[in-house]
Amino acid sequence: MGGPVTRLLGERMRVLGIDPGLTRCGLGVVDGVPGRQPLMVAVDVIRTPSDSDVAHRLLTIEETIASWITRYRPTAVAVERVFAQHNVQTVMGTAQAAGVAMLAAARHGIPVSLHTPSEVKASITGSGRASKEQVGAMVMKILKLEDAPQPADAADALALAICHVWRGGTTARLNAAVEAAANHAGRQRNAFGRSHRSHPPSRRQE
Repeated sequence: MGGPVTRLLGERMRVLGIDPGLTRCGLGVVDGVPGRQPLMVAVDVIRTPSDSDVAHRLLTIEETIASWITRYRPTAVAVERVFAQHNVQTVMGTAQAAGVAMLAAARHGIPVSLHTPSEVKASITGSGRASKEQVGAMVMKILKLEDAPQPADAADALALAICHVWRGGTTARLNAAVEAAANHAGRQRNAFGRSHRSHPPSRRQE
């Protein structure tokens, strides 16, 4: 995989959005350019039975995400940032699924970004307090779909991908510029060090 600049494929991005969950984990792939209408590539939900061993449920999620990465070759992965909830068991499963998603992306050398639910809602609907129904309706409108993706986890995954295309693209370009500047400064320091060592200062004669 290339660096941050080549991963952007110019301005166009392909983002895999992941709405983490142990029972249902939403996946959505979107192609797009910041500021323009995106295009849906694929959407689905990973389902794991609640009566199965947690380790095997996480393995199913990891293997499915890895197969999507191999098939669709996203340039970035966007995962919903997990917040504490009243139901500790639910938030634990969500956090575990999010960790597995990030690990799968890292193994393939794909950059991962975390977006809060309010950030995604604000990006899609204009309100950080929008309901799941409002998010689904806007995802349907933005992607020009005949029906809102079901269940809500699928729509949330697409919303994450759209949010990253619209908001994460700018961040990625800034990060790429910062990295390029840092690399250039490092090369200059190395060149100065070699030059300084090859021409030691001469002693003054008294």
